Amino acid sequence: MKTALIFPGQGSQVVGMGKELAEAIPECKALFTQANEILGYNLEQICFEGPQEELNKSNHAQLGIFVASAVAFKALQLKQPNFTYDLLAGHSLGEWTALYAAGVVSFEETLQILRARGEAMQAACEMNPGAMLAVMGVDAEVLVQVAEEAGCYVANFNSLAQTVLSGTAESIDQAEVLVKEAGAKRAIRLPVAGAFHSPLMQSAADKMAEVLAPLTFASPAVPVLSNVTAQPHNEDTLKENMVKQITSSVQWVASIQWMKQQGIDAMVECGPGKVLAGLIKRIDKTCSVRNIAGLTDLEKE
Repeated sequence: MKTALIFPGQGSQVVGMGKELAEAIPECKALFTQANEILGYNLEQICFEGPQEELNKSNHAQLGIFVASAVAFKALQLKQPNFTYDLLAGHSLGEWTALYAAGVVSFEETLQILRARGEAMQAACEMNPGAMLAVMGVDAEVLVQVAEEAGCYVANFNSLAQTVLSGTAESIDQAEVLVKEAGAKRAIRLPVAGAFHSPLMQSAADKMAEVLAPLTFASPAVPVLSNVTAQPHNEDTLKENMVKQITSSVQWVASIQWMKQQGIDAMVECGPGKVLAGLIKRIDKTCSVRNIAGLTDLEKE
């Protein structure tokens, strides 16, 4: 059986994430302690105690999900030392966790990158306010046409049943009307401050290019799938695609389909929540998917 490890993105944050593993496993606790020291504030307390409103802020959510996911990955390595995997992938922010797990970037580097990423995305939101709309029950091909007509963009191809649109508030207003006319089962405004994964985030992409330029990345120990191409990262274009990721559609459906074509039978979601596990089941019901977020999850082989 071939296995992929996958890591969640923003939206998976929940108060208490990582706490059980940190309290039970000293090496997991050490990651939170290290994060606090690097960042200069108590991220651990926000993750463990909240409140949820504070954890939902982009800078805390992105950093917290990364550390909680890194903790789950560390716990899996320690508690199931014979566990092997063939591929790594992550959804948006989670792609950085996958690169960390592959040894491309260090824990400290990833924290610094994600802090800059979160700040740049927040600044882009303030410069170009926007909105996002999750649409259920309309084919992605139809939504590509809707986006073009409304003047917005496809942010996430999340599953065969869910696609997310992103753009100015006006374009999303128009898109909401159009998707209902197209027979959408549901169309839900997401509680976000901006138009993520769209050209409205270009200033954040420019900032990310500056942040990544002086860094030297290691070769991945295991292939990591790109959100932009739905193919394994090429070392020559890795930085370029991680910059593009901020303004490009997340090709999650194509990524899962590519994995299946390569013979990946099982996927293990490392980190808080089960968002990705749910999406994967809606893409390919034959996938075996499990989640690692707490101690009881580590008892399952």
